[in-house]
Amino acid sequence: MTKKPPSEHDAPAATGKTKATKADKPLGETSTAGGRIARYAKVSGAMAGLATRMAGERYLGMKIEREKHAADLLTALGGLKGPLMKVGQILSTIPEALPPEYARALQQLQSNAPPMGWPFVRRRMKTELGPDWETKFKSFEKESSAAASLGQVHKAVTHDGQLIACKLQYPDMSSAIEADLNQLKLIFSLYEKYDKAISTKYIHKELALRLNEELDYELEARHAKLYRWMLRDEKDIHVPEIVNGLSTKRLLCSTWLEGDKILNYVDAPQETRDRLAYTMFRAWYVPLYYYGVIHGDPHLGNYSVRQDLGINLLDFGCVRVFPPAFIGGVIDLYHALMEDDNARAVHAYETWGFKNLSNDKIETLNIWARFLYGPLMEDRIRPIGEVTEGVYGRETAQKVHERLRENGGVTVPSEFVFMDRAALGLGSVFLHLKAQINWHRLFNEMIDGFNVTDLAKRQDDALKKFSIIPRT
Repeated sequence: MTKKPPSEHDAPAATGKTKATKADKPLGETSTAGGRIARYAKVSGAMAGLATRMAGERYLGMKIEREKHAADLLTALGGLKGPLMKVGQILSTIPEALPPEYARALQQLQSNAPPMGWPFVRRRMKTELGPDWETKFKSFEKESSAAASLGQVHKAVTHDGQLIACKLQYPDMSSAIEADLNQLKLIFSLYEKYDKAISTKYIHKELALRLNEELDYELEARHAKLYRWMLRDEKDIHVPEIVNGLSTKRLLCSTWLEGDKILNYVDAPQETRDRLAYTMFRAWYVPLYYYGVIHGDPHLGNYSVRQDLGINLLDFGCVRVFPPAFIGGVIDLYHALMEDDNARAVHAYETWGFKNLSNDKIETLNIWARFLYGPLMEDRIRPIGEVTEGVYGRETAQKVHERLRENGGVTVPSEFVFMDRAALGLGSVFLHLKAQINWHRLFNEMIDGFNVTDLAKRQDDALKKFSIIPRT
């Protein structure tokens, strides 16, 4: 039976992640000028070393041990909080945006730097909620419950007995993002001199926009409310409820949603794994095809499994709003591939912003498109695909990259950074679960009756309702 856009009623609310160890002042993360300079020096040094080696390989014919240098890069950067971890995860899903050795190394960046200790928490909470901030809670745990790339989470209880999650932003994240993105721009420009298969100018712009948005917890609060609205009719999907009176631009408080890691279900019965995959599919794609909005960060820490096998969807810092015509292009390309309609495929690519497409480039883009759409094109129960070299889509990405290098390269439209990331990230989850689903029927039920004009109206109404102005 076809499921249509939801009707209004409330869904239950909010959250938990992995335990972190306690510490006070990690390297380069103080709020002083010296701390900012230290971060620039550390990131610049690591990136400059990479740039020097790549330039030497390109212009002097020097051969470098990429695997060893990538490991050194990971060691140099691995202790820093901030956007580098997220950038690494994103780059690992963009076909050959960096040499594979470095993409794999950056993908391994985790938030391993220990969380800020109690003196930091006390100072920041005082700044956000005033000198009497502790009186606003019945209890507030001194030790953090989770560490993320831009902040850390503390459990607390309100005076009415509600368990909540308080996400507190690390200091100087604006400087950290500026430092990391400047160095990333340098490495992109050097890599494009080395290999012109993919132009990264829009990739960098998109990363900068989305990472700077993640610093605005007031915007994230509106995104969370938007998601509760869009998914209000999905009984198995749960979104935290924002606690308005305790949230600010750098402090976000929401109801705590208890859940287990999804990887703990990889050996569950097939029926359980398929149910989780089905729910995850709807959690990401109901907002996309009904409202043109996607959760751009399908990282394993951003959702958890409830006892009743419902899914908690967490962390709304990275949300991308697409023009309705872009979503129309997504569906046009699906039909073009199903019907072998090359003219319709070209129309879809041009709608997305691809320009100067030769026949060779179109054929190459179609290779990547058939990979992404492949599970949707077969009317049968099947797995999503398979992993090559530990990364979903790696083999196809390498093939596409080689052909793009031969036929002059392409400039990737900015929207693709998070669209591809969501598709590949979710594909990896489905692979972990070894889900066996008829993806073709699931997708076609979702897009049944799709109309760009209807989507535009729903999107406009929803964004206005929560005072969200898309930044592109």
